[in-house]
Amino acid sequence: MSFLEYAPAPESRSVLHLRDEYGLFIDGEFRPGSGESFATISPADESHIATVAAASDADVDAAVAAARRAYDRTWSRMSGRDRGKYLFRIARLVQERARELAVAESLDNGKPIKESRDVDVPLVAAWFFYYAGWADKLDHAGYGANPRALGVAGQVIPWNFPLLMLAWKVAPALAAGNTVVIKPAETTPLSALVFAEILQQADLPPGVVNIVTGAGATGAAIVRHPDVDKVAFTGSTGVGREIAKAVAGTPKKLTLELGGKAANIVFEDAPIDQAIEGIVNGIFFNQGHVCCAGSRLLVQESIHDDVVDRLKTRLSTLRLGDPLDKNTDIGAINSAEQLQRIRELSRIGEDEGAERWSA
Repeated sequence: MSFLEYAPAPESRSVLHLRDEYGLFIDGEFRPGSGESFATISPADESHIATVAAASDADVDAAVAAARRAYDRTWSRMSGRDRGKYLFRIARLVQERARELAVAESLDNGKPIKESRDVDVPLVAAWFFYYAGWADKLDHAGYGANPRALGVAGQVIPWNFPLLMLAWKVAPALAAGNTVVIKPAETTPLSALVFAEILQQADLPPGVVNIVTGAGATGAAIVRHPDVDKVAFTGSTGVGREIAKAVAGTPKKLTLELGGKAANIVFEDAPIDQAIEGIVNGIFFNQGHVCCAGSRLLVQESIHDDVVDRLKTRLSTLRLGDPLDKNTDIGAINSAEQLQRIRELSRIGEDEGAERWSA
């Protein structure tokens, strides 16, 4: 069987107007970090994109202090109706800058542009629109009359959905009246920093959202900070356990979303074509970097060979390539470290008796 070849269809990088260097976003302004700066690179070719500031413990102190001032003086005193207006404005600006955000996401993360363009960024806007509507309706959210905000939310997010994960964390926190200090993953800080510019465009009061970049030590400083009232973390189970230990015995509230995988199960009475499509989408959507990715496939023995053959045929149609090419189905693994981890797991599987197959 032969398949159509597609001419290159690259998305232009000219729509993305990046700074050479990005500082920390604290109290409504970019400022230098006192830690050692680092480069954010394109995983497709390891080219340099921008230099990013790293936050020290002192920088985290400044960010939390800004969030506390904004909470005490402005955000917690503002009506839900007015908070909703800011969220609505952010959503509209995300829509206006959607193409730019999509290019930034694919450039920095490695995911195909058609996913960041058609899935991630539209959902970011939709998420802020949704919580703009909730901001003045919290009495009906199931927490009783006059629910109160917690205060300062410290948030640490992973690299698989950098901008969408930011929206999932920030929008509900703001709608409920909290202020935020958020740390994006060190390999994918770019879209969060472009988002900081959107916050400035929206005239969000200074300190309501603070974005501090850096590695694990920066996230740990946020988690440990005594003036953070709520910790929200999405990432690995191992780090989640350490955070749970750090928060235990304190008055902090904690939300954890930790890595997990699901199995696809196919019985002989299943609609096989639909099952194959579901398996492929489950495995390869977002490069497979999804907490519910189908990392195991259990097939009834009577249809095993047929399912495997059809699956191989379908996988042979996937196009690997430049993440910014609109034809690409599978782009670049997010980092050399992650690629090495994948190779290690594949080798372990082979050592345990698995047979490797590639299109």
